[in-house]
Amino acid sequence: MSNFPLPYRLSWLPRFLRPSLGGDITGFAAPAGRLMAQPPQKTVRLVFLGDISAVANRRAPEIDENLAAVIASADLVVGNCESPVVGRRRTPLRTRLGTHHAMDAGFLLGLLAAMDVDADRLVLSLANNHVLDQGTDGFAETRATLRSLGIRTIGTTDHTPVTTLAVEGVTIGLVAFTDWRNADVRKFARRVVMTKKLARDDWRSVCSVQADLLCAVPHWDWEFCHFPRTGTRALAHRLAAQGIGLIAGHHAHVVQPLERIGDTVVAYGLGDFLGTAFARQPWPGRIGAMLVADISADRPSMGRVAAYEMVPFMRLRERHRERLVGIGHLNGTLKDKVADRLSRVLGFRRPTVAGT
Repeated sequence: MSNFPLPYRLSWLPRFLRPSLGGDITGFAAPAGRLMAQPPQKTVRLVFLGDISAVANRRAPEIDENLAAVIASADLVVGNCESPVVGRRRTPLRTRLGTHHAMDAGFLLGLLAAMDVDADRLVLSLANNHVLDQGTDGFAETRATLRSLGIRTIGTTDHTPVTTLAVEGVTIGLVAFTDWRNADVRKFARRVVMTKKLARDDWRSVCSVQADLLCAVPHWDWEFCHFPRTGTRALAHRLAAQGIGLIAGHHAHVVQPLERIGDTVVAYGLGDFLGTAFARQPWPGRIGAMLVADISADRPSMGRVAAYEMVPFMRLRERHRERLVGIGHLNGTLKDKVADRLSRVLGFRRPTVAGT
């Protein structure tokens, strides 16, 4: 049913227990930077979050006030909805085991409250391999529930690939797509945007859209690998050449590095915003990051990325939910290990991480 290759499946558990640091580590960018020598007078702020799931959270999470303030500062928040939003679980045993995902509307509303974000500032991608975990009826219920809450969605086949939104005078185009699926190809491809479909016309259906900034939200690469595969980087370079200005990726469940391709900023993987595998997870998989991007709202630079920053955090276990804290709140050996991992993957210098 799924399209994961056999070597991928066989390596899943070893990588989950010990996420890989192997691969090409050259050519990546610093975790913060400016792309415009003269800062614009007016900007809009976009904040991209990683995978959002209720697997490791029976209750809505707690979020450190500094992290919540970063999210609340956004004019638009974009995340990946890794769990179908349903009232009744169609696959109760598999959902209880964590192989199938689900959350209810109450959990999502609790998350919005913890982030201090109104529903009309949130956009969720449904282009991921778990979106049909509760069947096609669960997919339809997810769409209806999110619509009733006022939350916009991207990554589905019932409209054009790119969703354009006016954000404080800047037209933002959002396109979401997935390499991976956990369901029958016919059921999945009728509902969810797949990478191959967009690639058939060399991305012209995406890049011909008129917007001040085009943003891609891909569900790509291999899980629990800190550095993207060669094909993933090649696709990022292709999208940048086609006019995509910002790329914020998901699916790896661990933080991956940034790359600057001309004026395009690529965050290959933001890790999990909320735990998507199991309640108990090795520490590297509990590191996440938010991509904060300030976009020029001035002419003639309208839509250009003026500045960007990766904001790392740690998900700590607290009974039936997770608590998201800045790296500076960690102590002892864990703090040292997390700082070293962020240094290797994102280029954070240890003093910077300690003060986060």
